[in-house]
Amino acid sequence: MGRKKEQRSFGQLLRERRRKLDLTQNEVARRIKTSTPYVGHLEAGKRHPSDKVIARLAEVLGLERRELFFLANPAALELVQTDGDGHKASAWDEFRRDDHSKRLHNISSDEMDILEKIARLGEISAARDFIYILNTIRHALGR
Repeated sequence: MGRKKEQRSFGQLLRERRRKLDLTQNEVARRIKTSTPYVGHLEAGKRHPSDKVIARLAEVLGLERRELFFLANPAALELVQTDGDGHKASAWDEFRRDDHSKRLHNISSDEMDILEKIARLGEISAARDFIYILNTIRHALGR
């Protein structure tokens, strides 16, 4: 296997983005409703942010929330990107194989066909998103 490309840490990304936006740690802290030392600890990698802090940082610094979350939680990224054998798992494949969920939500074969077509349109990041999509379709059709 080849070496992975060096990636910035969560803290490094925060510091670089804050400086690029010409913000002080104090300004960021005020905007995300936390303390200045806490922002410094995040940048230094001495503290781990909550999901709420990640969301606020993404908004204040103009970063993508999902990417920021996975940068702060690299183990979570590995969990959602691979199946048990270390291969990238498709949300559609995971959903398609989930018989319990299909029974629980009473999903018909026609509905599975629709969801499969939706899966082909683009990346669906999580199997549970198919339940949301299905419920949205059912609501629109008055079911």
